[in-house]
Amino acid sequence: MCGRYSILGEISQILLRFDVDEQLGLEKFSPRYNVAPTQKNPVVFTNEQKKRILMPMRWGLIPRWAKDETIGNRMINARAETVSEKPSFKDSLMRRRCLIPADGYYEWEKTGKPGKRTPFRIVLKSKEFFAFAGLWEAWTNQIGQTIRTYTIITTQADELVGKIHPRMPIILKPENENVWLDPELKSLSDLKQALIPLPADLVEMYEVSPLVGNPQNDTEEVIKPIKKS
Repeated sequence: MCGRYSILGEISQILLRFDVDEQLGLEKFSPRYNVAPTQKNPVVFTNEQKKRILMPMRWGLIPRWAKDETIGNRMINARAETVSEKPSFKDSLMRRRCLIPADGYYEWEKTGKPGKRTPFRIVLKSKEFFAFAGLWEAWTNQIGQTIRTYTIITTQADELVGKIHPRMPIILKPENENVWLDPELKSLSDLKQALIPLPADLVEMYEVSPLVGNPQNDTEEVIKPIKKS
């Protein structure tokens, strides 16, 4: 699964990197070192006018048919292997795909000690922004308020991340970002082709502080490599 990530840099850099036409509600955006579920974060999607929009959405997809928004707490990830079959995700897969801008994410390796896990940060070797493959949804609560939410698609870990965890989020190849956002694309086979992750040789990982386990620790300290003695 993917339960934490980072997005560092200025909003202007994100707008440029993802070729955004319009941004909404991110005037006060500041770099995030430790993004956690249920928080609002930048998401890129294509609107009905085929413009590319960047706006904040809450992490944890709430299906349109849900009666209670707390279901979103369990919907932070969608498995690529079954995303086209699950009632919670299959409509969004066809109609509401999105890019989740990031520059790194965290995963934990189980140790031999019960309850103990070692956190690692995974980034591009180039240290550039990338996009997770995502889905979004607009859910309306009982008082008529619309809440936009998203989920990150995961797959079986590659040879790098597989050293510490069996699953990983899908980092899209840059050439597939436009494909993923194309509202005209309805072919399931083409969508699955777009979900082939970025090659492992473009990625690196390093151990970080256990501080990242607490979402209140949203500081530069959580991205620093642990120095081995």
